[in-house]
Amino acid sequence: MKRTVAIAIAVLVAIGGFWLVRLGDQPEPRDAAVTPRISAPPVVSTAPTPSFSPEEPEPQGCDRVDRAFAPRTITVPGVTEQALVVAPARDANGLPGVAPLTSEGKAVFAWDREQGIRPGDARGNVLLNAHTWPDGSALGNRLLTDLQTGDRIVVHGRNARLCYRVTERVEVLAEEGLVRYYKRNGPPQLAIVVCSGRRLGPGVWEKRTVWFASPSV
Repeated sequence: MKRTVAIAIAVLVAIGGFWLVRLGDQPEPRDAAVTPRISAPPVVSTAPTPSFSPEEPEPQGCDRVDRAFAPRTITVPGVTEQALVVAPARDANGLPGVAPLTSEGKAVFAWDREQGIRPGDARGNVLLNAHTWPDGSALGNRLLTDLQTGDRIVVHGRNARLCYRVTERVEVLAEEGLVRYYKRNGPPQLAIVVCSGRRLGPGVWEKRTVWFASPSV
């Protein structure tokens, strides 16, 4: 079981810097960018990948929600305004999916729906990731530059809005990973991962940076 989690946390890479442990041996289209990937318990999904339009009116305020909701857009003041959230299925190895390797995909968050944790749930980590590009133009690059402990993150749903404060920013070597990223039974929080550190080659980055954020009115 330990070995399975370690492998999961070690493999999550695409173009924008997706994950933690060994997130990093995927080919990078046209050497453009890298996606963070986090290894996760093997789970294969056949569900379609929904995407949501940010154009719907958003509820105001950041009060506590009475039920959990699927994230549709995310705002990080000073970093991104109502960034689209997509929910790709996990890959054949059971790793959380990542956004498309396109100009649109580099500006969105990917949510791991198969973790089974949504904003508003009483326990566990809502798993998110974003791409890091070598030219510095992706959402992951902006998060690395500007998202610090104490900063606010606002997650929007169809009829809900929940605010979070970043409680911790962690950087780990890609080969080491961070098992607690996948925690399902701890306090409710966001867990966001991107590739970071030196780019060692197409789709291969030295480190992973993870932010944890707790609900906050």
